Amino acid sequence: MTNKKRSQWLDVWRRLKRNKMAVVGLVVFLLICFAALTAPLFFDYQTDVVGIDPRNRLQSPSAEHWFGTDELGRDIFARIIWGSRMSLSIGLTAAGFALLLGGFWGAIAGFYGKMTDNIIMRVMDIFQAIPGTLLAICIAAALGQSVRNVIIALSVSFAPSFARVVRAPILTIREVEYVEAAKAIGAKPRTIIFSHILPNCLAPIIVQTTLAIAIMILITSGLSFLGLGIQPPVPEWGSMLAAARGQIRDYSYMAIFPGLAIMITILSLNLLGDGLRDALDPRLK
Repeated sequence: MTNKKRSQWLDVWRRLKRNKMAVVGLVVFLLICFAALTAPLFFDYQTDVVGIDPRNRLQSPSAEHWFGTDELGRDIFARIIWGSRMSLSIGLTAAGFALLLGGFWGAIAGFYGKMTDNIIMRVMDIFQAIPGTLLAICIAAALGQSVRNVIIALSVSFAPSFARVVRAPILTIREVEYVEAAKAIGAKPRTIIFSHILPNCLAPIIVQTTLAIAIMILITSGLSFLGLGIQPPVPEWGSMLAAARGQIRDYSYMAIFPGLAIMITILSLNLLGDGLRDALDPRLK
């Protein structure tokens, strides 16, 4: 069984490699992750990222400051690299919590069906009736400005989407022979769900998670831009864009580079998500 699963994932990897745009997205995203992980090795947080240097304020891009400096003399390149740590950590953490929360209720609804399914999915419908961005804004505004509250807002907003993604394949898989056999030998529902059903639902979950991380990074930047997310002087791409609004006419680079960071990250994740969707679809073998 292990060798069969390994062979299946090797087939997925081979199909993914044939999609050049997906490979580009994967490489770019890995480079962004590498930059985020190694940021402390190249830039000192107190000196290069949040330290104020009036003598170097509003300098255009140069060999010394690749992306220029902001109105407080802080190096924009250093802040973008450190900002990637914040954006990626929030996106990945929120996606993980949304998957756990939504996946749990989606698995319960799909496995038990009937009245349980109706109650859970009608509650999810209520949440999905509110646009995700608007719901995140309301939750963040109600809870206050902090990293934890941004993660809570994103997790609650995206949990219904994960619930539906997990529920849909379970409705089919719960009727197959090996699930019926597990029930016949007295396996507990928890064991059946986590050991037999969910491992066979990984394809749509992986794709949904990849795309959700991209949307969460965008919403995080939007919340920070509106003043509801990460607050200065902590470097975050959305808050950097908000700070650049007053200088955009004369110092456009202050807004261009954080905007490009957001665009490139989201584009790479979308390309990777589309490639994974095609690679994990058995009908496209």
